Amino acid sequence: MLSRTALAWMPSPSLFWLTHLRCTGFQRKKRSEEWGLKIEMEGGEENKKKGLEGTGLNLPLNRHGNLKSASTDDNLQDILLQIKSSKTPAVVNYGASWCRVCSQILPAFCKLSNNFPKLSFVYADIDECPETTHHIRYTPTFHFYRDGERVDEMFGAGEQRLHDRLWLHS
Repeated sequence: MLSRTALAWMPSPSLFWLTHLRCTGFQRKKRSEEWGLKIEMEGGEENKKKGLEGTGLNLPLNRHGNLKSASTDDNLQDILLQIKSSKTPAVVNYGASWCRVCSQILPAFCKLSNNFPKLSFVYADIDECPETTHHIRYTPTFHFYRDGERVDEMFGAGEQRLHDRLWLHS
């Protein structure tokens, strides 16, 4: 049982859930509306850039054409079907534009796409593809595919960790 002092230091339920949602990747429009939370989007939906352009980061150029960006649920589903029907190894990066860790690893992800030309690289923003990415609980999440099957999953960032996983699956 918690003492009165411990209870006094516990945050209110709404503050706890807002903090928890932001840290675990649940800050999505659909789910926030279900809980009665209102999260304003900057710039409006119609003016917002999608995919890698929507991150606002200065990303390295992709020299091999093996880096794709999914901007809608249909687009992501088509890309995942291509991955599952091909024999090409692939990695999918599920991130979010508001996620600080995602913003830190994304330039390295783009740079690594140049170092591993035989792999297909895909970036999907969970807010742009909410129906297809509803199973993603943490951002960034990386899914690795080989022969059309998902063979590995990595949570969080770390350029060396990501490089090692890519080397392992290439």
